[in-house]
Amino acid sequence: MPFTHRFAPAARFGFWLRLAAVCAVATSAPPALANPAASIPPSAPQSAMAEVDIHSPYRVVPKMPTGAKTTADHSKFKELQGPFKSGSEVTAACLSCHTEAAKQIKGTIHWKWEEVEQDSKRIVGKNKVMNNFCVSTPSNQQFCTGCHVGYGDAKSGEFVAFSKRPDTDVDCLVCHDQTGKYVKAPYQSGNPPTTRIEMPPGSGKFIEPIDLALIAQHVGAPSRANCGTCHFNGGGGDGVKHGDLDSSLINPPKSLDVHMAKDGLNFQCQTCHATGGHEVSGSHYKLDAKHEGGQYVRGSQHNMGSAASCQSCHGDTPHKGNLAQDLNMHTRNIACQTCHIPEFARGGVPTKMEWDYSKAGQRGPDGKPLVIKDEHGHPTYLGIKGQFKLGENVVPDYTWFNGAVKWMNIGENVTPNKDGVVAINQYGGSATDGKSRIWPVKTMKGTQPYDPEMHRLLAIHNAGFDDAAYWHTMDWQKSIAVGMKEAGLEWSGKYEFVKTTTTWPITHMVAPKDKALSCAQCHSNNGRLEKIDGIYIPGRDKDHQNWIETIGLGVAGLSLAGVMVHGGIRSFLWLRRRNKPGSKSH
Repeated sequence: MPFTHRFAPAARFGFWLRLAAVCAVATSAPPALANPAASIPPSAPQSAMAEVDIHSPYRVVPKMPTGAKTTADHSKFKELQGPFKSGSEVTAACLSCHTEAAKQIKGTIHWKWEEVEQDSKRIVGKNKVMNNFCVSTPSNQQFCTGCHVGYGDAKSGEFVAFSKRPDTDVDCLVCHDQTGKYVKAPYQSGNPPTTRIEMPPGSGKFIEPIDLALIAQHVGAPSRANCGTCHFNGGGGDGVKHGDLDSSLINPPKSLDVHMAKDGLNFQCQTCHATGGHEVSGSHYKLDAKHEGGQYVRGSQHNMGSAASCQSCHGDTPHKGNLAQDLNMHTRNIACQTCHIPEFARGGVPTKMEWDYSKAGQRGPDGKPLVIKDEHGHPTYLGIKGQFKLGENVVPDYTWFNGAVKWMNIGENVTPNKDGVVAINQYGGSATDGKSRIWPVKTMKGTQPYDPEMHRLLAIHNAGFDDAAYWHTMDWQKSIAVGMKEAGLEWSGKYEFVKTTTTWPITHMVAPKDKALSCAQCHSNNGRLEKIDGIYIPGRDKDHQNWIETIGLGVAGLSLAGVMVHGGIRSFLWLRRRNKPGSKSH
């Protein structure tokens, strides 16, 4: 039942009394979250690829313990002795034993980059949707597929669709390498460097080949670092996209994430994102925003098949003790993450909050694209990308969310709203639909090219070394022309810049319970939930109606007066009977 109904006017006075009891024993405000960066071991060293290309999303995977969970020593397999001239040759060797693995992978979103949207049943996914980071994939496949579980053709203009690639183009090593030596070369369609590659071309900097046989002989179950190779580096860099996923989670302290910390529960990603047949549960395209019904085995099918919910382990009534009733009442309408992830980007790695392409194109005195960094060495301006606003220890925005997300596919017509903003995705949910909870989210703000005549966001060609690649020549006309052609779309030939937003759910970086939000952080004027409508929040000024408060206090006062009068009459009658001549008590 929504809070709207639970807090009828006559019941509010009683709730105030119960809230006061809760707050009396709760902390008035949580301790300030210290930046734990100093206590986090240095992240994995940058790979050779990252040293020569600032666009590269890859980092070296640190060496993880082996042997504890494996039933085979892969270094003894003659099929893996090599030498191997390509990643595809390694995959062929893997498939000689793991005969069905590639077919399984090719049925997943990790391979197809496509998903069925929950409500509309449209096809969405990385290959289809617009974004306000690198904008669009069609003309940038040689770069974008550096974060793909496969190998493609590295030659410009010769990209082969995933659906047409052979099984040997599946990349086994990107998820299973345990040496920390596996990397993919930038602008090579996901292929590892097997020969010496000059990158960028003409720079005099080189990526050295890696020993694929050595890596193939040392494989194991995916670690947080394996998954983070792509998921920590979405949007073009460490922590850029999601805000709650970055390299600080490879080996986090308990103050950053109680589930992943070694002195906490030491979860790997697949502990929650349970996997079977290479199908990984949980996706921001299919979210179970209000799972109810108690605990269930992670990996089982529930609603949209996403097993990665708090209730999977904690059930519907996670709080124990004297305050359990009041705290568990909140779980009906408030996502666990709202209280237990007080801020995101807490691990010392900043996240991008704004990306303004309209400011791109400036060059420095040396004629090269201008680079401006903040006091910590993080870029706040790049001539090839524009201006950024970064954030650490960011307080989330909050919204009603029922799990349904509507995404904007490339080419869809759209008109900016009254504030001049285009929402690239929209979250479904309300206080009254019975399916929603209040969720914490990151709101990413962008400014990107828009066709004012055809009313659509424009696909752009930014990655590469041809004269149309914006990151190479900084020419918007050529970049847009190639981007729209590769996307198979018409373009009026005109462009302007429009503001955009994308919303991302916050669900990682769960803090210890003593760092959870206090009552006062929501139950106050201008508190965390100030902008949430459709719900009565005691302590919030806009919910205070004098006539309601007067009636509530009046009812309470009359009730108290009635009890006192009734008690007085009973006492008077008892005394009268007691003093009556002939009574037994006389």
